[in-house]
Amino acid sequence: MTEDPREAAARYRLHREDPDAAAQAAAEAEASAARFRSEADRAAIVETAIQQAIRRGDFDDLPGAGKPIPGLGSTTDPDWWIRRKIERERLTGLGPPALTLRTEYAGLMERVDGMSSATDVREHLEDFNRRVIDARRQLLGGPPVVTPTVDIEEWVAAWHARRIEETPRRSVPAEPRPRRRRFGWLRR
Repeated sequence: MTEDPREAAARYRLHREDPDAAAQAAAEAEASAARFRSEADRAAIVETAIQQAIRRGDFDDLPGAGKPIPGLGSTTDPDWWIRRKIERERLTGLGPPALTLRTEYAGLMERVDGMSSATDVREHLEDFNRRVIDARRQLLGGPPVVTPTVDIEEWVAAWHARRIEETPRRSVPAEPRPRRRRFGWLRR
């Protein structure tokens, strides 16, 4: 093990000024180093520090205390950590294309339903399909792209059907209510 040059310099200065104090400091340094030599001793010191912190209440009121760790043991996705980070931070447009396309595909129907014309829907779906195909062709690594392409004509037809269902049907207008005279008290 190499020696710290600052400690060696301090010991040299101390030895030049007071040889007895230098010997005593060296003995203390060796004794403290001997305490941390065994693995069991280090583990005991760490455990003692943890128990003291628990007694002081340092671990009380931590976020998530008493709650299960979300997704523990139930995920098989190797990229779970980046997905959780993106969800927690509400980041968009970041990450490998496989993940961004998956999240975009999950919200694709809502995005399409917000569009006002069939040409806008077609253009958006063509752009989505193009990006999925480009991501599949990339050889940069990362998770595999499993997002499917969409059948544009089928999605446009479904969009039309949802639009027709959402339009309010016109009913026969009700009889007009008789008009109330305003400021009737003025006309007396």
